Amino acid sequence: MKRNPALAGVLIGVLLLALAASGCISGGSKEKVLVVGTSADFPPFEYKNTTNGQITGFDIELITMIAKKIGYDRVEIKDMDFDSLIPSLQAGKIDVAIAGMTITDERKKVVDFSDPYWEADQAVIVRKDSSITVTSVDDLKGKVIGVEKGTTGAEYVKKHLGSNVTLKEYPGYVEALQALLNGQVDVVVLDSPVANMFVQKYGVKIVYTIQTGEHYGIAVRKGNTELLNKINSALKTIKNSPDWNKLVAKYFGG
Repeated sequence: MKRNPALAGVLIGVLLLALAASGCISGGSKEKVLVVGTSADFPPFEYKNTTNGQITGFDIELITMIAKKIGYDRVEIKDMDFDSLIPSLQAGKIDVAIAGMTITDERKKVVDFSDPYWEADQAVIVRKDSSITVTSVDDLKGKVIGVEKGTTGAEYVKKHLGSNVTLKEYPGYVEALQALLNGQVDVVVLDSPVANMFVQKYGVKIVYTIQTGEHYGIAVRKGNTELLNKINSALKTIKNSPDWNKLVAKYFGG
């Protein structure tokens, strides 16, 4: 058969591209990337650096350390609303979710969690000039309460106060905080570590802490046992190393 040089050249080119994409030729090995979902409005765990706009924080550094230990070349961070994280995991858009996410029985029905890496309660914050005092959850009755949609704080208010309050749900804590500062809500209920950060940076104060004893975990798709086991192994190693103490001191002091 007479050969067609042009056609042969095209076929060879296509073959080389395919091999390069699959990492089967020298220098063409694929980069191993861990796709991480977060909600970057939760300082000091995840937030946008005001200087360069990059997403940073305790969780981001932690998952980067974990990814390196389990063989990934880098992490790709995808920022989204908190209540989009679990659906994104289920749809395969991200590999893991880390966003100060509390391990709950309800969430465990649809995703798998790593071992806990942080503890938190729920805090009630008000503007610094507010005369509101709270000595029990009952004191919140009749108030306009701001929360981040999909969070344990939101669920707590719905469960324990229900129709006794006016609940306003926001896509992120930044919006809830802004509503508080603008006088659109009386109080905001949110995770205690973030409340402490807000107190340091904004004109708010904590008037009550709800002792919920929550634990944060890293979420993976349901049944992804291989990845989960690797994350737990790396997390255990990190938490028992000087790197953990340095990370905690960097974001929480001490």
